Amino acid sequence: MKAIVSISRILVGVLFIFSGFIKLNDPVGFSYKLQEYFSEPVLDIPFLIPFALIIAILLVIFELVVGIMLLIGYAPKFTSWSLLVMIIFFTFLTFYSAYFNKVTDCGCFGDAIPLTPWESFYKDIVLLLLILIIFFNQKYINPIFPLKYHKWVVFVSFMACFAFCYHVLMHLPVFDFRPYKIGNNIPEKMKIPEGAEQAEVVYSWKFKVKGEEKIIKNNGAYPQVDGEFIGVETTQTGENAIAPIHDFVIEGEEGDITNEVLTADKVLLIVTYNLRATEKDGYKAVKSLSEEAMKKGYKVIGLTASGPEFQSELKKEFDLNFDFYQTDETALKTIVRSNPGFLTLNNGTITQKKHWFDASDIEL
Repeated sequence: MKAIVSISRILVGVLFIFSGFIKLNDPVGFSYKLQEYFSEPVLDIPFLIPFALIIAILLVIFELVVGIMLLIGYAPKFTSWSLLVMIIFFTFLTFYSAYFNKVTDCGCFGDAIPLTPWESFYKDIVLLLLILIIFFNQKYINPIFPLKYHKWVVFVSFMACFAFCYHVLMHLPVFDFRPYKIGNNIPEKMKIPEGAEQAEVVYSWKFKVKGEEKIIKNNGAYPQVDGEFIGVETTQTGENAIAPIHDFVIEGEEGDITNEVLTADKVLLIVTYNLRATEKDGYKAVKSLSEEAMKKGYKVIGLTASGPEFQSELKKEFDLNFDFYQTDETALKTIVRSNPGFLTLNNGTITQKKHWFDASDIEL
């Protein structure tokens, strides 16, 4: 049993640290996932949505530090109870999402390892079993350092987590797992990957021919059969292949300009998914950078999901000399974790991506 507990302890501790670190690398992205959970169609607790970022930060830091506490053997009773409560909550959440098909990706490992709701649920079931082993055998959790050092390890871990979190909030995630990372070509990512499994719908047509049931399978055309039609059933083989980037469309008064933007050799995109919630402290940098880019021959456009009224108000307030265009809000949130944020493109390839705080680092 001692060996089983040790193995469980290592597996659970490492997984909690890994999961916590991946989400801590992108707390804004995890807060978007929490907002999805808090929304009316899912858990119906929308009053928590304004606090999603704070909750996200506290939750992932606690998750990571509890994993460290388990590995070093600090406060085994508190650690075991914390793990048990968290995994019961996570298991309920993933089962609810999977069974009712509410959230298509739990966000357990951020964008690094996307999991389906059922995959997340099965993962949590395994974790629950391992944590139950730990919970009922706490006497086998022995410290790996002298006890006087444990508090310092935990304290340093907390401080390091907060420092890392502050860094990614004031800049951008250190590790970018999204399809819009620097070096990716957007048009290429808008194509379905080679070898991706294509979904095929099979129609099973049932007829009664000379007193016997006959089934004919095809891709949808009504069969020419000399008999009585009974009914038809459909089944799907394979999965619907979706391109990594499938919702990137830029529209303005003149229509869709996506191709025009993705074929230009010098483009500066100013991304602000929501003009009502945008950080207005960043618009001094927006104005300065946009004017410099225009002087150097860049095509400068703003991307937002907000309507013309908010666009006009913001342009007037900060005397901006570029136009805003409409793009899907989810796509804009995925592109850059800053509101506003900057991207430079060269024939559709992302060459630079910066938080507004680092606008001066963009090379034109």
